[in-house]
Amino acid sequence: MAEELKRSEKRFLWVQRITFTLLLIILFIFGLTQIRNFLAPIAFGFLLAYLLYPLARKLEQKHVSRILANLILIFGALFMLAGIIIAVYAIITPLALDLPALREKALENLSAVAARIGEYFGFNSDNIRQRVEEGITSIFQANGQIEAFFTATTSTLVAIGLLPVYIFLFLYYRTKFMFFLLKIAGKQNKPRMITILRDLSTVMVQYLTGVIVVVFILCFINSAGLWIIGVSPAIPLGVIAAFFNFIPYFGTLLGGLVPFTYAFIIEGELALAFRVVILFIIVQFTENNILTPNIVGGNVSVSPFFVIIGLVAASMIWGIAGMLLVVPFLAATRIILYNIEFMKPYAYLLGEEGTERHAISKEKIKRFFKKKLKKAK
Repeated sequence: MAEELKRSEKRFLWVQRITFTLLLIILFIFGLTQIRNFLAPIAFGFLLAYLLYPLARKLEQKHVSRILANLILIFGALFMLAGIIIAVYAIITPLALDLPALREKALENLSAVAARIGEYFGFNSDNIRQRVEEGITSIFQANGQIEAFFTATTSTLVAIGLLPVYIFLFLYYRTKFMFFLLKIAGKQNKPRMITILRDLSTVMVQYLTGVIVVVFILCFINSAGLWIIGVSPAIPLGVIAAFFNFIPYFGTLLGGLVPFTYAFIIEGELALAFRVVILFIIVQFTENNILTPNIVGGNVSVSPFFVIIGLVAASMIWGIAGMLLVVPFLAATRIILYNIEFMKPYAYLLGEEGTERHAISKEKIKRFFKKKLKKAK
């Protein structure tokens, strides 16, 4: 009887722990969704401060005061960003000005397809055509949504306005934050904490600069590829598609939907849409296996499985902002776990270790082509 009571108590405690753990996770996720407008700009400010940190350090080594160095870098970054926005706007504007004509084309093409489908299956083609026209009109018509758009984006504009302030404060107080973390770690764990901070700095800078470079390279690759296969506004569509690559893994596929939709719905050419699909499959392979590994580097070392799960979860909690932030923070989590002895198994699970022999690498591609050349000779 006493043994049964002990077992039941253990079961109750086990169930209680699981219940409290699940409740804490739910409350944590709920809290993140409620204060995302507050936390998201801070997280972006943290990442961008890491991006500017090497330049800030160089300026300070040349005896420029920290305040002046931070202001130079932030205003320089803002001017550069403004230049990029103006350039992208100039590229995309011709396409935006053609929206009424594109809408008419899309209506004409989809109505014709709807009529054929209706005739084939015996449906009322007029009803199908009417619904297609309503759908296309709602996509292209934004007049009724302008007020809602500005209402929804007011908090976003405030957050963007605060972003330079957060970057400045992170750069200005970085030494203070570092000493704070070292004090928390204590004398015994001081070397480990220094290693964590150095690794975080390396990974964040390499990831952020690498992603920016990859996106700019893809602007040229996408535009050239679309021009070669015969998509007429190649540069605007190529640039729009490239900017989706700030989102890992899904970026190329999401970006490819833009020229695919243009080719299939507006141009009404199935063969051209098929060529767009083939092009972006090649771009996806090139970006995942050549550009990202060589430019971004392998220091991020987070398993694609957890990256995809993280992207889906982050999009549900923080939307697009979450999808942009999740990968560097997953990489930071892996570094922290790896440097804590009893947490190393979780770092191993989160990382890419253990799948090297199944992965596609430059060496394997070289070996494959060498074997093919030898057989050909």
